[in-house]
Amino acid sequence: MIAYIRGKIAEITDQAVYVEANGVGYELICPNPFRFQNKLGQTDKIYTYHHVREDAQILYGFEKNEEKTLFAKILNVSGIGPKGALAVLASTGVQDFVMAIEQENEKFLTGFPGVGKKTARQMILDLKGKLPFDYTVEEVNVKQETGNNDALEEAIEALKALGYSDREINQIKPKLKQEKQQEADGYIRKGLALMMK
Repeated sequence: MIAYIRGKIAEITDQAVYVEANGVGYELICPNPFRFQNKLGQTDKIYTYHHVREDAQILYGFEKNEEKTLFAKILNVSGIGPKGALAVLASTGVQDFVMAIEQENEKFLTGFPGVGKKTARQMILDLKGKLPFDYTVEEVNVKQETGNNDALEEAIEALKALGYSDREINQIKPKLKQEKQQEADGYIRKGLALMMK
């Protein structure tokens, strides 16, 4: 098993990051390859999951080890393959996903591409209490209360109206979530500043 690759980020596409290590170029399929945009041409460490099928061997790449761990756990859910697991990680953070599983938040889970109610229930059944992350139920409750941020959601809708794609918005969403803004305007200004970087 290849645990990670450290090398120069040589190229980024819509689906993958190409990393050159010791003269070998590795194609790593990533949830959001453009997270690595600011490291293009630089050396970086990318955690990898080596997926073997009868007809292919594919390397999946992740910025953080916990994302790789969650990817592997989601793959164990009946009815979800690598494409579905990638879509989850492209759309949300590890912490938010754990919150949804522990709180049995089907509405949150059915927001992912290709996840209906049946699959959401299967996710909860297979993963609740089994995810190896340091989030207790108490922490999850607190974080969920503070995570229902109407101002942030309003700002995201405004950014979409301004013509920014879901992919672009997903890139900056983690940074926006760290902001402590009371009004949507504050998030919008911060979002536009991040888009310009």
